[in-house]
This record gives sequence, C-alpha cells and structure tokens, in this order.
Amino acid sequence: MKSINNKEKQRIASAYKSILAPLPLVRGWGWVVALLLFASCNDFLTIYPTDKIVGTDFWKTKSDVEGMVNGAYKSMLADGIQERAVIWGAFRSDELVKLADLNNNTLDNISAVNLLPTNGYNNWSAFYKVINNCNIVLAHAPEVMAADPEFTEGDYQTVRAQMLALRSLCYFYLVRAFRDVPLTTQSFEDDAQELALPQSTPAEVLQQCLDDLLEAERYVVRSGAYGYGSWQNWGYITRDAVDAIIADIYLWRAAMTHSQSDYQQAIAYIEKVINAKDTYYEQNHNDRVSATATDRYHLQSGLTAMAVIFGYDNGNSHESILEWQYNGKDNPNYKLENLYYRDGDTEKPKDYSMLMASQLFNSVAANANTAQGQKIHFSRNDYRFWNNVYGANNEEATELSIRKMVDGGSTVISTTSTEGPSKTVSRGFKDFRQNWVVYRLTDLMLMEAEALVETAADNTDQATLKRAFDLVQVVNKRSMDMDAKDTLIFENYNTKDAMELLVLAERERELCFEGKRWWDLMRFSYRHMTGVDANQLLADQTSWPALHPQMLRFVVRKYGEGGKGDAVSYKMKGEPFLYWPVLESEIKVNSLLRQNPVYVQEKTTTKQ
Repeated sequence: MKSINNKEKQRIASAYKSILAPLPLVRGWGWVVALLLFASCNDFLTIYPTDKIVGTDFWKTKSDVEGMVNGAYKSMLADGIQERAVIWGAFRSDELVKLADLNNNTLDNISAVNLLPTNGYNNWSAFYKVINNCNIVLAHAPEVMAADPEFTEGDYQTVRAQMLALRSLCYFYLVRAFRDVPLTTQSFEDDAQELALPQSTPAEVLQQCLDDLLEAERYVVRSGAYGYGSWQNWGYITRDAVDAIIADIYLWRAAMTHSQSDYQQAIAYIEKVINAKDTYYEQNHNDRVSATATDRYHLQSGLTAMAVIFGYDNGNSHESILEWQYNGKDNPNYKLENLYYRDGDTEKPKDYSMLMASQLFNSVAANANTAQGQKIHFSRNDYRFWNNVYGANNEEATELSIRKMVDGGSTVISTTSTEGPSKTVSRGFKDFRQNWVVYRLTDLMLMEAEALVETAADNTDQATLKRAFDLVQVVNKRSMDMDAKDTLIFENYNTKDAMELLVLAERERELCFEGKRWWDLMRFSYRHMTGVDANQLLADQTSWPALHPQMLRFVVRKYGEGGKGDAVSYKMKGEPFLYWPVLESEIKVNSLLRQNPVYVQEKTTTKQ
C-alpha cells in the first residue's frame, strides 16, 4: 500500500485550500478531510481508496481523529442532503407546491406521483457518503489510542458515540424514504472491496439504529457540556439529540407495527429530553421563576418565536436540540435558499424560488378542526399564520412565498394585519446563513402527544387524551395573541380520532416547511393500515395494504377540488407508493438491489 509523505500532504492541502470552506464546526481540517469531502464517485457508498485518504501515515494523533469527525459532520451539510430533507420530507405533502412559472419536469412528475426510477431525487449517495465517513472513523479511531496518549479511552468513546448516532440518523432518513435499503457497518476504503450489498428490511435497519443509539447514549456528552451559548451544543450530537432520534425511531416503528411498547418508549425518551432541557434552563437562565415553577418547557414568546428560532442573526435557540450549522459565507445554505427564497441566477426575478407554500396557507378555516378541511390555520390570532408565509390572508392566492427561515429581518407581523407583507429579498445570495433545524422542543412535545393518543385504551381513557391535549395546547397557545379569545377546548377533541387529527394539524401549523410533514402523514397512514410486514422486503410481497382514505385526502388537498388531485389520489393505491424507487443507475451497478415493485416494468407509478 502506498503511503503519503508530509511533503505530499502539504501539496494536496495547498491544492484544496481555495475550496475548503473554514467552518466553526470544522476547524483545523487536514488533507484527509479535503479529499474525503471533495472526492467524486457515483457508487452508492462513495468509496475512498485507502491509499488516497487513510494511509498508514495518517491515523496517528487525536487531531487526526477530530478532523475526520468534523469531516463527517461537514458531509451532513451537503447540498444533496439539505435538498432531500425538503423534497423527501415536505414537498410530497400538502404544504408545498412547485412555483407555477418554474419549468421543472422532475418536480412536476413528483407532484403527479410519477416517481420515475431515473429521477435524480432518488439518489441516496449523499447519505451513504456520511455513513461511510462514520464507518471509517469507527474503524480507525481505536488504533489512535495506542499511538497518541492524548487520545484517551474517554475521547474515543465520545467520538464513537457521535459517529454511531450520526450514522443512525442517516439510516433513518433512508428507511423513511425508500423503506428497504442496504445496511452496512463496514468502512469501504479500498478499490478491491466488494461494493454490492442487498437491501435489508426496515425491521433490521431500525433495530440496528436503536442498538447503536442506545450504546451512543451511554457515552455522548450531555447537552450544554460545551459551555453556555456555544454553537457546539446544537451543532454536535449530544445526549438530547440522541434521545430525540431514539424517540423518533420508536414512534416510526410503532406506527408501522402498531406496537404499544414502542409508543411507550417514545414517550419515555421524549420525557428525558424535556426534563434535561428544563434542568439546563433552570441552571442557566435568570428568568427562571423558581425550581418549582409549573412551566417545564420555557418556550420562546409567540411574538418573537420565529425570529429567535430561525432568525437571520440568531438560530441555536434554547428550544433547539440539533441544528446543522451554516455560517453563510464559506458554506451558505444554497439549497434552502434555492428552494424557499430565491435563485442565484441574476437573470431571474429576485423573488424567484423553486417551491411555494400551498393555497392551504392563504386564509383561515372556519374552525380548529382543520385536519378535515382545506386550511392549515383556524385563527388570525395565530402569529404563525402571518409569519410563516408572505401574503397571508389573501383568499385569491393559489401559492404563497415562504417566509419562515428565509426572511431577512426579525420583524414580527401583527395579528391585527389585514394582509401579510409582500415578499422581500434583503438577504444576499452569497451570505445566506441559515441553520437547518433537525429537532427542536415543540417537535418532540407534539411527538409525545401523538404517542399518547395511540396509548389511550379507548375513548373513555380521558386522562391520557387530556395529557396529549395539554401538550398541543401549550404549543398552540404560545403562538396565539395574548388578547385572543379563540383557543382549543378539550371537549371538542376528547376522542382518539379527533385528538389524532388535532395533533397532526398542530404539527403542520408548528413545523411547516421543516421537512416533517410527509413523515407525519406516513405515520398516520401506517397507523390505519393492516397487514404491513416490516420484516419482509416489498419486492418479496405480492400484495400490499391499501392507504387510509384520509391519507389520500391529505395528499391531494393542496390541489383543490377535482382535477389533478383526483388523478393523484387514484394512483396512491398501497404501501409501495409511499416510497421512492431505487435510482435506476444504482441497480445497474449493484445487481443485488431490488426495485420497489410498483416501478419495475413501466418505470412510473401507473403499473399497479
């Protein structure tokens, strides 16, 4: 095996100096990280030959390990991941539509549920790149303990915990997008290694993730350990982040398998996060009234919540749990800007963006039970109604520009407005600093409410349903004008069916455009499906359970009555249609991969 001497390292580092983006998250990267991040390979695991990036001269010091760990985090900021967080997690749902004037057949096909195997959004390589980066660190970090006394057993366990958790998060994204995916814990570093791997079932992949996360929880640092206000408390995976991922996976698996024990586990891990954040707030915030105060959540005031959580100069709020850190200069969040804000092409209008909020956001519904209706919000006294989109309260609008996460200032729009503000483009394209929030507290609170509804014995279990309602009420009330008369009333939602829809509706009001909605709808559908077999590949099944009719109503309601919505509803016939097909080029290079069966012959969703 050819090793690389110090002179060669310096030459390579110099060559990459102009393209390596210095980031608070990634200080002191060496030549290895440069190659790790910028190597180009189309194989699904994106292999980096050993003699190029992990030669025998490299894994010698603590700083070598730290550089590779930072490289793994850096690869999570890739355009391909940010783009898919939106397209996979939000665009397929009822909350987003393609800009009407945008000529993009790929997005048109996705909206029409023609999920072609040649569609570039099916490409999973960005996530497997992160997975392989984690596997490389896990494979080589132990040997550094023998070479560098400064790299202790404690350092190693912390590194190992972060890489296990980051890898698990990537696999969780892949399971939700494709269901059946290749699973490997082996690092691929040599051209001679066999790349072809078969898919594993969701039961196998999710169990591997849970096993790894439960191990990671033992050693990952507690949240806040990096010092008060440090970006690392949100940019690195901490104990709260691990517990959040565990809860999310339990909630997903519970929906697929109807497991009451998994719902209980989800609740338990969310409570761990809530209690940990409550304790940290008590110890670090002067506005804590007393140790016995009844407010466990300490949510930001509704008037300023969006500005603080997603603000241009803020981010990393005390409500947040895990955020990917973009500094706006050396690593702008270009994909979020393209999708939600504007394009960098100077020939296009300044307010041009690829995606828009659907017509469901343009006005309020007649009552709070919006899950059955055609609107997201039920009250103009909800700050989110005015601040999530531009031009709110415009009855004629069929699409609205997104304001959440992309507005250039922190101005809060009053609930006394008659119409929301028009879109502005005050943020420079080259300085688009916008973190992507992976988990935040209200997300977990509503996840707990969802799990509580499913653990209620029946409609007579009013105590459990009231616990779920109280969580929804806390989230809802923080965003309501303090002088508002309208509010949620438990008696209007005191059945399991009504409470389930209330939680789902509140999650959309609170978490719209954050890459959550499609996963929420999938869990809803799974809860109402029988015959789902998470232990069997879709390709091995000859029939599949049908989707719940309400799921179809959710999916198509952004299109309005009739027309396109009816066509989309007709195509969504069963479980396989919830998932993306495997990219055709991947199947060509890996003969062990098996296509989602509804895309095998005609390459569209019209086959079944």
